[in-house]
Amino acid sequence: MSDATRDTGRRVRMGYAALYLAFLYVPILVLPVFSFNDSIFVSFPLKEFTTKWYDQLWETPRLFDALLNSLKVAVFSAVFSTLLGILAARAMTRYRFPLQRPIFGLVMLPLVIPEIILGLSLLILVNRLGLTLSLYTVAIGHVLLCVPFAVGVLLSRFEGFDRSLEEASLDLGESAWMTFWRVTFPIVFPGIVASLLLTFTISFDEFIIAFFLTGTETTLPVHIWSQLRFPQRLPGVLALGTLIILGSTLLIVLAEWLRRRGVQPDKQPDM
Repeated sequence: MSDATRDTGRRVRMGYAALYLAFLYVPILVLPVFSFNDSIFVSFPLKEFTTKWYDQLWETPRLFDALLNSLKVAVFSAVFSTLLGILAARAMTRYRFPLQRPIFGLVMLPLVIPEIILGLSLLILVNRLGLTLSLYTVAIGHVLLCVPFAVGVLLSRFEGFDRSLEEASLDLGESAWMTFWRVTFPIVFPGIVASLLLTFTISFDEFIIAFFLTGTETTLPVHIWSQLRFPQRLPGVLALGTLIILGSTLLIVLAEWLRRRGVQPDKQPDM
């Protein structure tokens, strides 16, 4: 293949990537722009630069109640989905058992089921069981949604280190539990932290399942949706959305950085 052909192919790929990223993120970038606009209408040109919409966020008690509810649900979902993810990832990478692939597919199934179908199914199940809609039902639904993401992150960590380290620990007389705690856990710890951050972000931002399963205590995304019915509150929603996008982006970047730590193969020593 000639250099000209390779250069053309590289330009095509870079152009495609640029268009794809622009299609995804340019609409999102409009959100912070209008959050600084001194007008309740989303239109160009901008009227005047202001930060008053951010100042008004501190004067909304219901907003902080919804934020606290989302934090509670997100922490619960992150911890329990990561614990389940650790068990599933270790079982998938260390053992061979009947129906392993179908079971793995079943664990990852929530990734491909539309959330509206998942939320409606969970609502019917909760009603059949006679449970009261609350933050607990939201948290359970979010755990179901977050487990596949936790498994996906942790699988790369459990498959990315030398198993002979565990075998050496067992040969030296350590129990299986102490081997996991002293050898395996420190190695997979970056993946565990990445899973916690990723599942926390997914649960914190999730709307559809929370909309179906929430009771009188609403989460932050449900609260934001309820405010969209009032045009005069739209600028505050834009300001809040900007802060959520910023926080979610930072958490995702941190989670991905932690996931990649130690995954790269070691460099060969110089001869």
